Order: sequence, then C-alpha cells, then structure tokens
Amino acid sequence: MKNGERARAGHGSPAAPGPTAGPGPTPAPGPTVVGREAEIAEIRSRIAADRSHSSVLIVEGDPGAGKSVLLDLAVRLTRGTGQRVLRAVGSESEASLAFAGLHQMLRPVLDDLGGLPARQRSALRTALGLAEDAETAETADTPDALLVGLAVLTLVSDLSEPAPLLVVVDDAQWIDRASLDVLSFLARRMAGEPVTLLMGVRAAAVLPGFDKGYERLEIGPLSGDAANRLLDEQPKRPTGRTRARILREAAGNPLALVELARATADREPEGSGVEGPLPVTDRLEGIFARHVRHLPEATRRALLLLAAADAADAPAAARGLPEAADTVWAPAERAGLVRQDGTGVSFRHPLVRSAVYHAAPFEQRRRAHLALARQLGEEPDRRAWHLAAAAVRPDEQVSAALRETAGRARRRGGHAAAAAALERAAELSPHRADQARLLADAADTAVFTGQLGWVEHLAAGVRERSDDPALIGRAALATGRLLTLGPHHTAAFALLSRVADEAAVTRSPRLLDALAAAAVVRYYSGEESQRQRIEALLADVPDSAAGAALRAWVLAVSDPSGAGASLAPALPRLIAAAKGEAGSLTALAVVAWLLDRTPLAARTFDEAFGRWQAHGPLPAGLACAAGWAYLEQGRWADARSVAAEIAEVASGAGLDHAEACAHTLDATVLALLGEPAEARDSAERALALVDPLESRSVAVLARRALGLAAVAEGDYDSAYAQFRAAFTEDGDLVHYHVSPTVLAELAAAAVRRGHREPAARLLERSARHLGPGMSARLFLLVERGRALLAEPERAERHFRAALAGEAGEQWPFERAQTRLDYGEWLRRQRRVAEARPLLTGALDTFRRLGARPWIDRAKAELRAAGIEADAAAPGALTELSPQQQQIVRLAAHGLTNREIGEKLFLSPRTVGSHLYRVFPKLGITARAQLRDLLDDALQVTGSAQ
Repeated sequence: MKNGERARAGHGSPAAPGPTAGPGPTPAPGPTVVGREAEIAEIRSRIAADRSHSSVLIVEGDPGAGKSVLLDLAVRLTRGTGQRVLRAVGSESEASLAFAGLHQMLRPVLDDLGGLPARQRSALRTALGLAEDAETAETADTPDALLVGLAVLTLVSDLSEPAPLLVVVDDAQWIDRASLDVLSFLARRMAGEPVTLLMGVRAAAVLPGFDKGYERLEIGPLSGDAANRLLDEQPKRPTGRTRARILREAAGNPLALVELARATADREPEGSGVEGPLPVTDRLEGIFARHVRHLPEATRRALLLLAAADAADAPAAARGLPEAADTVWAPAERAGLVRQDGTGVSFRHPLVRSAVYHAAPFEQRRRAHLALARQLGEEPDRRAWHLAAAAVRPDEQVSAALRETAGRARRRGGHAAAAAALERAAELSPHRADQARLLADAADTAVFTGQLGWVEHLAAGVRERSDDPALIGRAALATGRLLTLGPHHTAAFALLSRVADEAAVTRSPRLLDALAAAAVVRYYSGEESQRQRIEALLADVPDSAAGAALRAWVLAVSDPSGAGASLAPALPRLIAAAKGEAGSLTALAVVAWLLDRTPLAARTFDEAFGRWQAHGPLPAGLACAAGWAYLEQGRWADARSVAAEIAEVASGAGLDHAEACAHTLDATVLALLGEPAEARDSAERALALVDPLESRSVAVLARRALGLAAVAEGDYDSAYAQFRAAFTEDGDLVHYHVSPTVLAELAAAAVRRGHREPAARLLERSARHLGPGMSARLFLLVERGRALLAEPERAERHFRAALAGEAGEQWPFERAQTRLDYGEWLRRQRRVAEARPLLTGALDTFRRLGARPWIDRAKAELRAAGIEADAAAPGALTELSPQQQQIVRLAAHGLTNREIGEKLFLSPRTVGSHLYRVFPKLGITARAQLRDLLDDALQVTGSAQ
C-alpha cells in the first residue's frame, strides 16, 4: 500500500478458534481470529522479526469491528518472538489528563529514562509529573513540547537497539491531546528506526496529527460468509429465524454477532429473537446491562467502580473492594464482561464499560467516584476529576482542586488538559464572576491547542456570565490570536479591531496586545486599510518602557519601509533590554528581520532558540521569520529545520495559514538547492491551503518560490509569469513587504524573455513607492534590477552601486547573484580579466550554499571566460541533503550523535545512519577527519557575519 492509501483488507472477526493467515511467528495463547486473513497478513508484515525500518499503520473501524483483537494479536505475535512492546489504551475519563496516555505507555520503561540526555530526561520527567519532589514539580519550567517528543524518540530508539520495538495504542480517539502530539512527533521522526506504531481508532474519529500521510487499515463489516462462520463458532450456534435476525441486525459487526448470539442462546422457543429495533450500539449496551443485572451485588459494585476508574486508577478501585478479588470478579468473567491477566482486571470491550457505567443510576456512579477519590489522595489530579464527576452542585473546594490541576498541567505543557480543568472549574464555581474569569483563563490556555471552536465556545461562556469588558475583551483577544494563524484574516482583523476599539475607550493595556495581533493579520493579508486602522489606534497608546518592544513590533510589522524604518537604530538597545526574555527577544528578532537587519535577527533568534515558539506548541505570529532570516543569511539547512517544525505543529493543530507559511519557506530553499519538482509541490500545497486574496504574503512567497524553481530549470517564460504575479496589473505591489524582494528576479527573467521595458517601468514604480525608507537590502536589489534592465552604456554604474560596500555580504546568495550578473556583463563587454574574479567569487558562494543550478551557470560563465572551474572539495558537500549538511557541520564541531539528535530533533540512530552514508561521499573514513576537511566549507556565512 502506498503512503496515505487505505488498505481495503478482507473481512473477518474476533472469535473462538479459527484460522489465521500467512507465515510468521506463532502467537502466544489467546483468542484467535475468524476471517480477516488480509488484515492479519498486513499486521504480520508490519511486525516481522527481521524488520529494519519504521512503520506506522492506523487500524480503524466501528466499535466492535475487531480492532482491539487484531492489536492484541500483534502484541502476542511480537512477544512470542521475545521482542519488546509498549502499549497504551485510551479512555474517555483520561482524555483530560495531560500526558496520561504517554505515562501509561512508558510505565514499564520508566527506569530507562536515566539513559536520556539531561535536558530530554528533565523535560520528559516533568511532562509525566515525575519531578523529584513537590517543590521541584511546582517550580519546574514548562517543558518544550518538541523536547518532550525528542526524549520519547530517543528512548524508543534506544529500546529498539537490541531488537525491533512494537508500540500499540488502542482507542486512540480517547488518548489525551498532549500524548497524541508526542505520538505524532514520534511517527514523523522515527524513519529508519526498527519501530512499528499501530494506532487503533474508531472510524470517523478525528485523530490530530494522524489524519493524513499514513496508511490505514479499514476494519469493515464481515462478509456474509464470514459472519455465518463466526456464528457457527459460538457455544450455542443460533439457527432459523433467530440466526437470520442476528445476521440482519448485526450488519456484519463481529462484536454484535457474538453478543446477540450469546443473548439469544437461552431464548425459547426458537425464533423469539431479540426485541427492539434499536441501533446496534444501544442494543449492545442493553445486552451488557442485562448481564450485569443478574450478577451478585458485590460484583455489580466492583464493575461500576472499575467503570468509573481510569486505567491508572484500577489499582485504587481494587483497593476499595472489601471482598477477595477472585470472589468478586469470577461471575463477571464468566459472563464475558471482564478479563483477568497478569496486569489485573479490564473490561473486554469499551462498550462493556460504557454499558456498566451508564446503566447505573447517577447516585451509584457518584458514590463510585467518591470512593475512588478517597483512594487517590496521593494522585491529586485524578482525585480532582473524580470529585468533579461526583459533584451535583457548585462546589468551591472541587473548583479549587481543578484550578490546581490546571496549573500542574500547564507547567507540564499540557495545555488541553489545563484548559479542560479550568472549564470544569468554572462550571463548579458558585460565583458567576469567578466562572467568567476561569473561562477567560481557559480560553487563553486553549489558544495553544489550536482548537478554534473550543476557544470560541469558552469566549461565548464569558459573555454569558459577565458584563466586564476586560474579561470579555480578553476572551475575544484569545479568539483573535488563534484566528491569525488560520486562513480567514478578514474575520480575524474585524474581531481584533473591535477588541482594540473597546480597549481604547477604557484605556486598557490590552489595546497594545490587540494591535500586536492585528499587525500579524495586516502582514499576512497585506491589506492597506488595515495598516491605516492600526496606525490610527496606535496613536492612542502612550509611550512606555514596558510596551516598547510591542510598539516596535506593531510599527515594523505594519509598515517596515515607513514608520517602522525609524526603529532600526534602536533595535540593539531594545534587544539588550529584553535580558533573555524569550517572548520579547522573538518579537524584536522579527522586527530586525522585517527591517533587513538580517545578522542581528538571526543572532537574536539564536539567543531565543528553543524558546522562540515559547509558551506553547503552536507557532507564534510570524514564526517563519526565523527561517527567512536564516535563509537570507545563507543558513539554508537551519531554515528548512524551522519550516519542518512549524509545518508539524501547524498541521497537527489544523492551522492552515501557519502550515502554508512553512511550506513557502521550504519551497524557496528547495528551489535554490536545485530541487524544482519538490519546490513546486511545497509551493502548490501552500497555495491550496489559503485564499490568495486573504493571504497575500503566502501567495507572493509561493509565486516567488515557483519562479525560482522555473529559473532552476531554465524556464524563464514561467519564471517571468510567476514573478510578475507579485505585482498588480498596474504594477503596484501585491504585498508591501514581500513583493519588493522579487524585483531583481523579475528583471533577470524579463531580460531573457524580451520584457525589458514593462519590467523597467514596474521596477521604477516600486522604487518610488518604497521611497526613502527603503532598506539597504532593497536598495541593492533595486540597483541589481536596474543594472540588468539598463542599456549597456548605463548598466555598470548600477552594478557598482549594487556591489558597493560590505553591507551586501549580509545576504550571500543575493550578493553572489549580482557578482554573477556583473561578471556576465563584463565578459560580454570583452573585459574578461575583470569578469573572472567576480565569477570565481560567485561560484565559491554558490558552492558553499549548495545552490546547484547557479553553480552550473557560474561554471559555464567561467569556461566562457577561459577558466575551467575545478571540482573543489566543497562540491562534495553540495551533493548532501540540507539535513546531512547540518549533521556533518555539528559532528565536525565535536557533537555526539545524541547531542546532534537533540539539536535537530532526530534520534541518535538516525544521525548515525546519515553519517554512515555521508562518509564515503566525502572521501573520509573517520569522524576525526570531518573538521579538517569540511569546517571551512561549511562556514557559509563567515564573511556575512
């Protein structure tokens, strides 16, 4: 099956003994499977003992279709070969507990955490709530979500070292979001590891992070033949009209077939059947509930206690039972409701748990939750949720316990769990004012989950409970911030404008926060009326030291060549004053990038590295600015790493615009590296995610990437069309910040395709629009464009202006392009001796960057100038992928595979695999040779810094 396709496997079912399919290990004793030969073969192929690569398979189907049976079979097959298995099962009651699923999965290997690098170990222990003591837990920093994911990746890689590893997650639709994010990270990053990840999920359930790009095995209804074979395997096989009705009403669902056969086994006369035309799920719950009614009272109490418990609470449930375990559970096991094994007692199917729980009157459920809460004194988070489930009226003490739970979840990076706890705390608070405040807190926290509908629901709750404009504005601002990362920028700006208007009336400090978010929308949309609105509101904000960074942000983002340009001299002072505060550093780094202070921007992003996506897993406004700064400075591998990280979190959260921004960044680097097909794919994915009229920045960036891809292929007609799309028919800028960066590329393509005059008019129109606020970088690009478009006798002064001074060294690729253009012009003017140094310098830069199409062009020009460019050592480096270049550079500076993996969010095994493949390409045999051979070649930005 190809990636992303659905495997249309054959039908089968869980049952009593029956045939299994295909060669492979013999499973340990346990239930076998009737039918499902194709599904079993697929599972076997994923867990073959000799597997040497990673595999991810989503096993999906309706409740009772047999997903759990197939996953159990995979576990038995794997354990039968002596290999290791990590397993977790989702439950509805644990879905609000941050990292509960991850803790369940890793519980058998917690002792192995000691082998992780210190930062990874600390982040993972904090996420799992394993701080050394209570004081440490309260003061620990919120773990970086990517670092937690990396810790799990490293741990899984280590565990799979002696033998392949199987990770099984059943009922994944109920796994808490924080754990699911880690599993998604693991799935994307474990390429090359001998690890198989099987995810069982209900059909039609949304599984963030796994909704695209992975193979899926659909467990559909049984065929008629398979359903009949399954009924024949039952202890008392149904016949006649009873059999026909079971087949009809079960509709091929294996669990329904088995349970309906069990329920009708003692019904006489034959044919009386099962009453009631209920949906299958409701009918099954009714069947299970009837089983429960005939059990001893002690067993019923035990079942309800187990149903009210989380998987992690099961020991507490057992402790709460006065009777001996075998006495209590034996009747339930005989009735087929539970199973006992070495790990304890569990329900045979989630439907059983649901039936037991919902069939009990609320007062009985309440007593069960209270009993569990009493047993969980040392588990304050689980205790708080059980107390909340038992609450029948507002309760300040329970509300307070949930607020404490939210605080702990937030410190561990569990934003979904924290927001859920705050929302429930609001419901249980006796006072409307406190309810509104807690819902506003929940909205602020839920922003980091990316779930816009949830944030909007919480904001609506604030409005219903309060007339306080501060609280209403704060909740609305939370909604607006999340809207900025989606594609609907007109709606986002309208909402943020309302928040700003109300804040201006009350002279609230929230005004600057609202304008900062609105400025992000202005950048993405490129709408001029939004700039005017922001500047009018900003006039009402008094100057203050505390708001200096945010004010700089608003001005620079809204109008970098106008009002923002005056901020450039103050940037170093503002950055120094930020004193390492990640949020302010990131904002000021974005400002530096917008004002084309590229080295300062890159250094500031570096200073905030690991924290610039701070305070949550979602990309902040203009997060891709870090990647663009790295790209412009020549750090292309770093730029791709930024793009990959943003695309991962944005895709998982469904934030289309943020994901599109990441794709345009990656597409641009790919085009420059000479990978036009991949560049086009990324750019077109970006365009498919947004409305070009709502997201002009993405539209122009994608067109620029498509144009560069066409240049890489020598298709200058297509290149000109793509670059020209960065401007309106009248020649105005489509986007105030991005369109000017296309001017030189447009000029180069225009000259080759005979569009010199219209391109010259457009360039001069843009130059007049930019005016005196034009940055040094834009000035150099404009001068390069003028040189290319000018008549031969007027071109040289523009080339010289474009190469004057050292400022242009900040942008090595653009400087090399100008040298190449000038060298070409000189050669054609028969000034070959003057052309050679320029062409040689351009080739050197292109080689160091790995810009293959431009390397070829520079070599051709040098040959025409009488110089045969040698195959210099750095050329071998350009044949490596950007990620391999980055690994080699870090290894050359003495980092171990673990340290490299931590920086690049890869497993140590993956790093080692890359180095193993790279050494022959570089002509070396030992790691110690890397520094001497490659260090100089990898200092891409040495002269620019």
